Amino acid sequence: MSDTKPRASIKLPSDFVFGELRPDHTKPAPPAPPPPLGPLSAFVGDWVGNGFNTIFRPDSAATPTPLPNPVPRHPPPRDNILELNLTSESLSFSPSLGSVPNRGTAAQPDAFLNGVPYLQTINDITIHGESVGIHVEPGIWIHVPATTIPQLGESVTRMASIPHGTTIEAQGLVAPAQPGRPTIAPVDITPFKTGNPGAKIKFASQTAADKNTPRIPQDLDPFITRGTITQPMLDDPNSLLRDLISKQNIISTTTIFVSTAPPPPVGLFGGGTDNIAFLLGQPAVPPPTPNAQALQMVAVFWIETVQEVILVPPYTVGAPPFAIKGKRSVQGQRVPTFSVTPPFDLDRPREITVTFTQIQYSQTVLLNFAGLTWPHVSVNTLVPADDIVVPPSVWK
Repeated sequence: MSDTKPRASIKLPSDFVFGELRPDHTKPAPPAPPPPLGPLSAFVGDWVGNGFNTIFRPDSAATPTPLPNPVPRHPPPRDNILELNLTSESLSFSPSLGSVPNRGTAAQPDAFLNGVPYLQTINDITIHGESVGIHVEPGIWIHVPATTIPQLGESVTRMASIPHGTTIEAQGLVAPAQPGRPTIAPVDITPFKTGNPGAKIKFASQTAADKNTPRIPQDLDPFITRGTITQPMLDDPNSLLRDLISKQNIISTTTIFVSTAPPPPVGLFGGGTDNIAFLLGQPAVPPPTPNAQALQMVAVFWIETVQEVILVPPYTVGAPPFAIKGKRSVQGQRVPTFSVTPPFDLDRPREITVTFTQIQYSQTVLLNFAGLTWPHVSVNTLVPADDIVVPPSVWK
């Protein structure tokens, strides 16, 4: 839970700039302005947050997961284990790519894209004082202008690679910013029969009070006492996000929805996931027997403008700026730090109103194995890792 600031990122050579080759090599090409980024313009710099991850993963009889309280395999069959992670995440964005030309054909003019490379790293911090890496993801967010072929409005796409052996191409249309906080719907981690989402099968490991199930951690009593892993969080991981924003003054929200299988009109074109052979197992032998096929990914990102009041101590002009922490509305969550330099002397403490951007997301990956589809849900709230410089305008 340390506030160590990440600096990992995907870095391009300083002399690399996307551009177009000139048909006439004797004339210098005027520099083209970079295409817009739309809502991706908020993806700048380094972000940190503490979140929650749930994943049902295969538990092979050949390589069983040892548990403090042994759970027999038969009956019932034990082919999975529910892993719960309290997480510490860093999400680092590199500078945008600039103008990326994509060539059109027929009636579709050339489209100029822009993109933001990123690197996401997630550590498990469930055991106090320990940190174990569980996820790393390099990728690029791209902004695509409206097109005629296909007939689509302005859109964004997240392209990502996951070291377990999956790549994703998740698309979504751009929605305008809305006033106030977002409406975050519940999300369910209950598995269902593959091909039949209505046939849900709940497992004992989803009951927080049950200590004798195939789950990591098995005994959740200490976490329930501290409020860090609770039954409501197992029932709906998004409750963690709603609990946080219910205590904040959010003045506007931009929502980005992307999916590898989005609804029409985007879902009629492109997108999808791809897996290595190990994950697919034996898809050609009826019935398919995947080890852990990543079937689909859906993610919602909420880019929120948060307003709060901070108290500035007495100050003398010329002194170093104050580093003032934001308000911690939920235990264990990261908060931003404001760099405050009053433009005049303060002989007593003074309250000022500041704003900052935070990113919340909820992501569900559907995994197929053992004849079921298992929702793998990750949620987090991210704030800027660097100090937020308070502008002089707040003092007027």
